[in-house]
Amino acid sequence: MNHDLNVEDEKRIALSKSKLRLLFVGAVLFVAMGIWMVQLDVADIEAHSRYNNPVMMHGIGVVAILFFGLCAVFGARKLLDNRPGLILNSTGLLDNSSAVAAGFVPWSEVVGFSIFEVQNQKTLVVRVREPGRYIAAGGMFKRILNRMNYKLCGSPVVISANSLKLGFDELLKISQTYLHRYGDK
Repeated sequence: MNHDLNVEDEKRIALSKSKLRLLFVGAVLFVAMGIWMVQLDVADIEAHSRYNNPVMMHGIGVVAILFFGLCAVFGARKLLDNRPGLILNSTGLLDNSSAVAAGFVPWSEVVGFSIFEVQNQKTLVVRVREPGRYIAAGGMFKRILNRMNYKLCGSPVVISANSLKLGFDELLKISQTYLHRYGDK
């Protein structure tokens, strides 16, 4: 997909395979824990003074299997993906950093950046002029996650440095530099 890329002033940020491997292994471990929880005997669960509700324990196990199973699938897909996680150039940014990556976002659409932080994990929020356009992009699962991002962060376009070969502060600095240089002229 060519977006009149200006390769003379282009920053390509690779996906961090080591970070993705850790995320994948963590997801697989949580799936294993979910399977263990689902297989627990009802009598064993009820015998404990704490966490003695079998329906709750089995329900948590099923949710863990489904959620972390999806995380493992998407993690495996990203591990096999050889494209850069993020490209910034004179025309915009091309996000390929996650399962709900926004794709190409032209600088003319970007209003600015903000930071969303949960438990010391920072995420770059790309504030866009027409959030509805990005919420509607992709399949049903991606649309649901984009809508959740919008409600939680104020934008459907969010980029985490967790899957990229750089830290959050560097991601923010590079993004602001490119927006200042090429945004809304």
